[in-house]
Amino acid sequence: MKNEEKKQNHNQEICHLNPDSEIFFRIRAFFRTQHSPADFVFRTILLFSGIMLFLLILSIFCSLIINSMPSIKAFGLKFFTGTVWDPVFEQFGALPFVAGTLLTSFIAIIITIPFSIAISIYLGEFSKSGAYSGLLKNSIDLLAGVPSVVYGFFGIFVIVPAVRYIQIRFNIAPYGVGILTASIVLSVMIIPFAASLGREIIEMIPSEIKQAAYALGSTRYEVVRHVIFPYAKSGLIAGILLALGRAIGETMAVTMVIGNSNMMPKTIFAPANTMASIIANEFTEAVSNLHLSSLIEIGVVLFIVTTIISIAGKIIIRKFAVHIS
Repeated sequence: MKNEEKKQNHNQEICHLNPDSEIFFRIRAFFRTQHSPADFVFRTILLFSGIMLFLLILSIFCSLIINSMPSIKAFGLKFFTGTVWDPVFEQFGALPFVAGTLLTSFIAIIITIPFSIAISIYLGEFSKSGAYSGLLKNSIDLLAGVPSVVYGFFGIFVIVPAVRYIQIRFNIAPYGVGILTASIVLSVMIIPFAASLGREIIEMIPSEIKQAAYALGSTRYEVVRHVIFPYAKSGLIAGILLALGRAIGETMAVTMVIGNSNMMPKTIFAPANTMASIIANEFTEAVSNLHLSSLIEIGVVLFIVTTIISIAGKIIIRKFAVHIS
């Protein structure tokens, strides 16, 4: 009996120490679940959906690359550093549009951050229920669903005159339209996305942790600073990055208020163009094959920039999540 117990213990130790045995048992357990037809069909559908999604993204990127090959062959890397966009002489450089996209998006995010965090904390901690809280939540949801062209009209009739008045007061060329105007309109558009996600994250914080902080004599400010912020930090950052992705790809509202200038912007008050707005303005008017392929290459740049920001956001969120844990 003792020898049999020793052999069993020895075999168990081998299973724990040998990684191949663990992999074998996991594979065997996986295939054992395949005996159920419903489970096999369900797993197959999920696998097929994931593969199709990957193939869809890959096909979009490949189609953009193929259709932008004339521009890539003609300009090479100079396309990303060139500042001249002249369809008549077929000279195309995308740097002004990349700069316009990044400026409008990041200025909009800077404006959005304090408002979205304040709204998230207020609705998630200070006013969770009640008529006013419900009205504010419904208003935020309504703002998230308003068409971008409506925001464009709001920018034209409200933001543009206000910015023009400020420019006159400070002896700046009173364009009214420009990067700052587009950034303000974008910030109004993306606040609901960041605020809604932040509010949901704050509401998910366990009440026991907050009650324990209150029991220790902490004030509401101290609870928000030392309890809510550390737990909700990754969610708040995720909401801001989601809003940034929306801002980078926004087209109609930005096109209506940015001024649509192909020159390199020198100040935030100057008219400019974004990558999305130049495509919207000139795609239907592109006559030559080189002009059309250059616009498609700008689409490739927009695709790559959005992908990089998405990947960077996931890395940042993962680091914060590890730090919190």
